[in-house]
Amino acid sequence: MKKQTQGKTKNHYLMESQEESIRLDQKTDPLVVEKQARWAGIQPGMRIADLGCGSGKTTQVLYSLAQPGGEAVGLDFAPNRYEFAQSHYTKPGVRFLCRDVRDSLDDLGTFDFIWVRFLLEYYLSSSLKIVQHISKYLKPGGTLCLIDLDHNSLNHYGLSEKLEKSLKDLTALSQEKADFDPWVGRKLYSFFYDLGYEKISVDVSAHHLIYGPLNEMEAFNWVKKSEVGLPKLGYDFPAYQGSFNKFHKEFMEYIRNPRRFIYTPVIACRGIKPVYG
Repeated sequence: MKKQTQGKTKNHYLMESQEESIRLDQKTDPLVVEKQARWAGIQPGMRIADLGCGSGKTTQVLYSLAQPGGEAVGLDFAPNRYEFAQSHYTKPGVRFLCRDVRDSLDDLGTFDFIWVRFLLEYYLSSSLKIVQHISKYLKPGGTLCLIDLDHNSLNHYGLSEKLEKSLKDLTALSQEKADFDPWVGRKLYSFFYDLGYEKISVDVSAHHLIYGPLNEMEAFNWVKKSEVGLPKLGYDFPAYQGSFNKFHKEFMEYIRNPRRFIYTPVIACRGIKPVYG
């Protein structure tokens, strides 16, 4: 679900690939999602919207926490992710729709709990506008939870000078060409504040915390991050004689080196939509 700008398709997504549903599914830890959702105030009987639901795994977790009596709707714009969610996580009380969260959702009614996790980072130019839009579909007194990364993929130790310079250049290009926001996490509180939400709370923890031997799930995630997303940015890799393959080889050697250290903060914000106002 990516930006709409002149010269780009409406749903330009940096990480789009045939394996993206698998990557998202493998890297989603149900226990982490459950902990975040309980912190956000999910309750039995709630009607829940999971906006940007990816593989559908998060929707399933949210649905289980809303029992008895709850229901969940997961939305993702990509047909392959919608089909993955449909085939893996559909059950009575859970449904998936192939929809863009920026479009009208009037036909879906309103929700007690809206969950937006790892979505806004792909909308540098319009993240606040998106939050304003989806707020229309939250019942007065309902809960909105926004979760996203901050300083995304920029906290590494053990990089060579040329690898560090290349990653910084790539980050700058991702903002310019893909509307990607590496620092959206720190903005979430202001969205709630500016929209007049009440009882706003913030929680900060580590999303990436990688040291020692690399497990296979993390290896797959970082391989896909580099192989799928980075070539789309059109970077010429000057420190590597114009060779993406040389860059990728050194990057993966760094990722697999048990001496390296990587962390990325994840910032969660929750708030209550005012009953009056």
